[in-house]
Amino acid sequence: MSLTRISVTAVRNLHPVTLYPSPRINLLYGDNGSGKTSLLEAIHLLGLARSFRSTRLMPVIQHQELACTVFGQVQSLDGGTRQLGVSRDRQGELQIRIDGQNVRSAAELAETLPLQLINPDSFRLLEGSPKIRRQFLDWGVFHVEQRFLPAWQRLQTALRQRNSWLRRGTLDAASQAAWDRELSLASEEIDGYRRAYIQLLKPVFERTLAELLELPDLTLSYYRGWDKDRGLAEVLQSSLSRDQALGHTQAGPQRADLRLRLDGHNAAEILSRGQQKLVVCALRIAQGHLLNDARQGQCIYLVDDLPSELDEQHRQALCRLLEELRCQVFITCVDRDLLKDGWQEDTPVSMFHVEHGQISQSQDHRE
Repeated sequence: MSLTRISVTAVRNLHPVTLYPSPRINLLYGDNGSGKTSLLEAIHLLGLARSFRSTRLMPVIQHQELACTVFGQVQSLDGGTRQLGVSRDRQGELQIRIDGQNVRSAAELAETLPLQLINPDSFRLLEGSPKIRRQFLDWGVFHVEQRFLPAWQRLQTALRQRNSWLRRGTLDAASQAAWDRELSLASEEIDGYRRAYIQLLKPVFERTLAELLELPDLTLSYYRGWDKDRGLAEVLQSSLSRDQALGHTQAGPQRADLRLRLDGHNAAEILSRGQQKLVVCALRIAQGHLLNDARQGQCIYLVDDLPSELDEQHRQALCRLLEELRCQVFITCVDRDLLKDGWQEDTPVSMFHVEHGQISQSQDHRE
């Protein structure tokens, strides 16, 4: 799938703009602060209804404007098209429309327009909290396993009920047992989906990483969030007193993590920033391959400041891997000469110059 049209209004410093991007490679170049990242942010809003740069709405909506809006037309592999629209106002009101119909859940939006983001903060996938790695893992499971979302929703409901009881003690013994059982069943189901996904991801990740970096001793493992030798029901029962003292459930899939280790140590503590970026790129590109295999479609890659912290050899290797996915890619850079060459002759490449919030398509693009 690919975006064939993007219209952006009142996102940060961008002037109102409509673009008709290439179905493959799109290079956005210009000085720092010109608005390149803001366009990627607008596409991210269109696919996930939230920014990747700020948890607050105010910086995203242009000064003196009441709301920001992004529209997009998506073309699928079978030639069909879908119309997407997302609007957020200063009061936090969110409006999502798909094919002219209002949609209440951002999950349907995410399913329609799968996005992968690679930016200068990507190293947080290795250095950051387990929550960031769970989000990465669950993105992949969500897109390849249709049963994951309802199981995840069941888990959230059961977890809220149990935590409320732990804090307030308002459930009787029978209700407590029922919610513990529901929590255990949903947790075991989610753990099964995650395990199956990791088994698929690991070999693809290892092959992809080998194209970018020689790290044969790097290992990827999965911690499910509770003792691997005991069922969650038994763990919940044995930890009840501690959970009550803390006011929340300590064990379960909400504590799961992905662990990347090098020679027995946390990889983030050993790898350079450039190496971390390449590891994260390999993880996200591997996810793109699995999505292609599962759904016969492609996700869209948003790559902010690709040349940052990478030498020419690694830039070219990363571009080659993105090109081999045969999906739509939006890449920002300051110097277009670093990235405009090296693509295959039959790969469509469009170039857009961004200056003071205005975007114009360059003449030296390839169809």
